[in-house]
Amino acid sequence: MWIASEWKDYEVLDTSSGEKLERWGDIILIRPDPQVIWKTKRRHPGWKNANGIYHRSSSGGGQWEFRNIPEIWSIGYHGLTFRLKPFRFKHTGLFPEQAVNWDWISGQIRSSIEKRGKDRPFKVLNLFAYTGGATIAAAAAGAHVTHVDAAKGMVTWAKENAAASGLEKAPIRWLVDDCGKFIEREIRRGNTYDAILMDPPSYGRGPGGEVWKLEDSLYPFLCRTAGLLSEDASFFLINSYTTGLAPSVLSYLLNTVIVSKRGGEAEASEIGLPVTQTGLILPCGSCGRWLA
Repeated sequence: MWIASEWKDYEVLDTSSGEKLERWGDIILIRPDPQVIWKTKRRHPGWKNANGIYHRSSSGGGQWEFRNIPEIWSIGYHGLTFRLKPFRFKHTGLFPEQAVNWDWISGQIRSSIEKRGKDRPFKVLNLFAYTGGATIAAAAAGAHVTHVDAAKGMVTWAKENAAASGLEKAPIRWLVDDCGKFIEREIRRGNTYDAILMDPPSYGRGPGGEVWKLEDSLYPFLCRTAGLLSEDASFFLINSYTTGLAPSVLSYLLNTVIVSKRGGEAEASEIGLPVTQTGLILPCGSCGRWLA
């Protein structure tokens, strides 16, 4: 398992009965987590004095209950700054387990730039890019990044994260677009990228009502997107939080679509976060990586 263990400003304090107790800087939140199927005793004092609790509704969705919480606050990670606020449907604008991927991405970019020199830009494509954690990690490492997400509000939030991290003038192209339609246009234009990242949703609909279901849509989407890799591309990363999509599935996909044609190696694993109270690891989905 790849574990995001280097956080200082974020911490999973405890987990029990379908919920996780988290520290985001000085703010304590209780949020639902479908992986937490155990019902252990809630010994950590944070359970009783959290600043915010997301209550699920039996009819779907839910709502926040707040106790002394700012509208927006920030936390840092390895020199990057992320702005946070409670969104509807339990989110805060950041998935902290992704820090283990940010570190890997940053290391690969720096290594690739060192090997090939700075004569031409190292181009990264980030699809389903959300609020830009991977985008600003890649930009901070020296990459030219194309950030694509269909939600205008998320792209705006990502820009604000970049500015908070001192990267407002970094070579980042911010695009509000449907990822599927964008890659088709890029293929027609003949554009390529030295690294591609994607964190596709479990389910969604395109602008024309097209249905995206991860289990059905990921393979053809990956086949098309892999065509955007440059001749000397360095890496490809797929992240998934879909319950039941095993890391070995992502490894098989990458081996079938990329390794079989370009060589290199594919690896995959669960990603997770340490839980302070128990010393155990909370699983947070799967990730697959191809490295040339």
